Amino acid sequence: MDKIPQITLLFWLMKIVATTMGEMLGDYLSMSLNLGYRVSFGITASLFLLAMFFYSKVVKGYNALLFWLLIIFTTTVGTEISDMIDRTFHLGYLKGSLFLFSGLFIVLSLWYAKYRNLHIHPMNDPFKEYLFWTAVLFSNSLGTAFGDFLTDNMGLHFLSASVLTLTIIGITALLHFLIKGYDDFLFWIAFIFTRPFGATFGDLLTKPNGGLGLDRLSASLTALAIFVLLLSIQHIIFLRRKNETSV
Repeated sequence: MDKIPQITLLFWLMKIVATTMGEMLGDYLSMSLNLGYRVSFGITASLFLLAMFFYSKVVKGYNALLFWLLIIFTTTVGTEISDMIDRTFHLGYLKGSLFLFSGLFIVLSLWYAKYRNLHIHPMNDPFKEYLFWTAVLFSNSLGTAFGDFLTDNMGLHFLSASVLTLTIIGITALLHFLIKGYDDFLFWIAFIFTRPFGATFGDLLTKPNGGLGLDRLSASLTALAIFVLLLSIQHIIFLRRKNETSV
């Protein structure tokens, strides 16, 4: 009944592609289609809440398609939240990052107070599931705002910001193998920083000023094709393991 996939290298690759795609999709809705941040947020947030309710109340056990659809929705919503904080409410990316970090800290504190740990496995409790997806939404929104903070406030080039965040992810992965007892903490660190990497890398691909200026829709569809390929590989691995277990 566990509703979270195993945390493997393939999981992190899919998370990075999903966050990159979410950044480009969010910008496509708000900028390319000229819907604006509030309308785009309303659309993506509604889709996220609907999918989360369905996954929590209707689906039993892990469903790869819905799980990753929810991840993509949270990254797209996070793009709109970050842009609204800076450009609609004029709070700036630094204050926005601090606000979103506070929200994530509160959610994880509630999680720890309830379960005395931050283990994501097993995910078979409805309250824990809601805490997880709320934490995912905050972490992906925080990652977006922090990525924008690096490029807009700190003045880093999209490529430099991508390399910096990827380096932090690499250090986190190294610590996972070198030290024991901090897996939950390191998981959330990596989970957060995959988002600013996806945000800055997505901007590197699509932004006309400082980026490659690729078409957002075409780049999003390319990312989707890569994601589907990774999802198919995950499904094949799952079927092989299932067959080995049944033998």
